[in-house]
Amino acid sequence: MKIQDFQDNVTCGGFDNIFANIYKPQDIESQKSRYMSAVEKFTALYPNRNDIHVYSAPGRTEIGGNHTDHQHGCVIAGAVDLDVIGVAAFHDENIIRIKSEGYDEFAVSLDDLDIHIGEKGSSEIVRGIAARFKDLGVEISGFDMYTTSNVLAGSGISSSAAFETLIATAIDSYYNNNQIGAVEIAKIGQYAENFYFGKKSGLMDQMVCSVGGFVFLDFQNIQNPSIQKIDFDLSKTGYALVITDTKGDHSDLTDDYVVVRTEMDEVAEYFGKKVLREVDENQFWDNIPDVKKKISDRAVLRAIHFFGDNYRAKAETEALKNNRFEDFLTLVNESGDSSMNYLQNLYSCRKPTEQGIPLAIMAGKRILKGNGAVRVHGGGFAGTVQAFVPNDLVNAYRSEMDRIFGQNSCYIMTIRPFGGIEIK
Repeated sequence: MKIQDFQDNVTCGGFDNIFANIYKPQDIESQKSRYMSAVEKFTALYPNRNDIHVYSAPGRTEIGGNHTDHQHGCVIAGAVDLDVIGVAAFHDENIIRIKSEGYDEFAVSLDDLDIHIGEKGSSEIVRGIAARFKDLGVEISGFDMYTTSNVLAGSGISSSAAFETLIATAIDSYYNNNQIGAVEIAKIGQYAENFYFGKKSGLMDQMVCSVGGFVFLDFQNIQNPSIQKIDFDLSKTGYALVITDTKGDHSDLTDDYVVVRTEMDEVAEYFGKKVLREVDENQFWDNIPDVKKKISDRAVLRAIHFFGDNYRAKAETEALKNNRFEDFLTLVNESGDSSMNYLQNLYSCRKPTEQGIPLAIMAGKRILKGNGAVRVHGGGFAGTVQAFVPNDLVNAYRSEMDRIFGQNSCYIMTIRPFGGIEIK
């Protein structure tokens, strides 16, 4: 599409239907301004490009199944209306140039798609995505892109998976006529993150960002997880999805995340298995005295959390499918209690005085007075809290969170039905 045609469509409402499906009604006008600004910045950066394609990919929120995916368990999650958008012009220069708002431009030569040992950053993610597409037989000749994101970095909304989905969606759309599809796009993003970026992440983040909507994921077969989209409209429940950023620092919490997985792995190994999903739960309960002696009390508690939250993710899915929202909220609260008491990922034992997540949960419960649900969000130890808040309490909830954690700490979100898409 010509730049002027895209701008005319934005101005005259030509994209209003698609915007209405991915953003809140009250946000559409500001989103139009955001897209217009992105196109203008692209034009300033790449003035010789006149034909553009514009893409959007969402962040995600984990809803059920806290730290279950790495044990091949079940997860329920949802794509949200915070997203990264990219304005791209394709060419035959055999190079990908990307300028993301707030970062320096980088370039990836399609003549050099080898892994660069020791290098990390967005360039390696892009290099890995391009390499995987080439491995799959898709010929790529290059593009220039400007991106801007409102997906909160480091907040558990998965800005990295949103970016990966954006790049892979653009390549699949333009060079492959959308033949790869959402599931393979997620796997491509994970491949780039695992092998080129060097982060051994699971598949949940990329899958939800790519597929969109409410999604139930069963990772029993980790290479080919079962994926089920859930047809449920949160906006009709009278509740809002609210994420609070407690402004905790994730930078030195890697050991805390690793130990959760390590302790669960150790319990599985006790039973001769690789992951807890393979362990018979009744056998586990029968052997707790010996397991605690040979591993630790905390490892036992974390395994108990896995068994419970693996069940709850399935039960939450059934509750949403059958419009039993009050049952769903009960399960969310139970999951939050399990994360607090058994998984123990609300704060780091190495930083016992920094307890932003427990503070946010306490403040949330004080406002909710037994209504809705509130729990730790994502990996935990620092970062964000998720809540389902009755609409008539949203303003009070947001005001209190902003008062405690600073202005604009609290975000009202909707579940977005689409994953990575082209705006056209």
